[in-house]
Amino acid sequence: MSTTNRASATTDPTAAATGVATTTGVATTTGVGTATGVATTTRRTTAVAVLRTEARLFRREPGSLFWVMAFPTLLLVILGSIPSFRTADDALGGIRLVDAYVPVTVLIAMLMAGVQAMPPVITGYRERGVLRRMSTTPVRPAALLSAQMGLHGAAALLSALLSLAVGRLAFDVTLPRQEPGYAVALLLAVASSLALGALVSALSGTSKIANAVGSAVFFPMMFCAGVWLPVQSMPHALARVVEATPFGAAARALGQAAAGDWPGWSHLGVLVAWTVLLSGAAARWFRWE
Repeated sequence: MSTTNRASATTDPTAAATGVATTTGVATTTGVGTATGVATTTRRTTAVAVLRTEARLFRREPGSLFWVMAFPTLLLVILGSIPSFRTADDALGGIRLVDAYVPVTVLIAMLMAGVQAMPPVITGYRERGVLRRMSTTPVRPAALLSAQMGLHGAAALLSALLSLAVGRLAFDVTLPRQEPGYAVALLLAVASSLALGALVSALSGTSKIANAVGSAVFFPMMFCAGVWLPVQSMPHALARVVEATPFGAAARALGQAAAGDWPGWSHLGVLVAWTVLLSGAAARWFRWE
């Protein structure tokens, strides 16, 4: 996915911060309490400004919007249009293939957002010196990273809701019966995908490298998510290995919640462990410039 339209982002995030930078002068003439309050307000205001700027730039990226929000649902529609996908399969426990592929399309959206769309943007900012310049303004580079993760996470969640809605309306796919469990698994899956994307961003020196690394990670994770073969249909030994990966565990957890069961604690534990591990590694190796 191309990120060339992001060229204007080299100045926009910094400009969003400098518009409120003048308020910091108040802190030098007032008490410590007032200074702290002003600084906190300034950081919050600039963070909101950065989020708005990034949201505006994100909306101008038709490629990212398509692959994250439209492609997974389009894939579900194509697969659901195949007659054999609408027939109950004993190998899947009596459910249809289209039922099994709804969680898969949900995970594809997360992969697209976390691994394919987000890393080239962040590495592009670092490559062009945006993060370094932002460190001299009231808003820290972390605000931009938080905005990026929030936007891509929100896009993945909206795509998940779209897949669930289309599956229900077009193919009579039952909505998740264990709603709280599904929500927990969904949020943990989003967190792990963003953590994986953050690590790709940390390890990639340029946006081109980020695209290459993201693609190298993307296809194995698609297999683990069950794109080519649902996890529940895999041979036992292979399924055990796949379930130890973040997207294999997420696929099983979402499938269990969709069927009405609470997601297995082992699957949720795998998601938590991977999120912590990937986040720690990203924080360890991430460089602002």
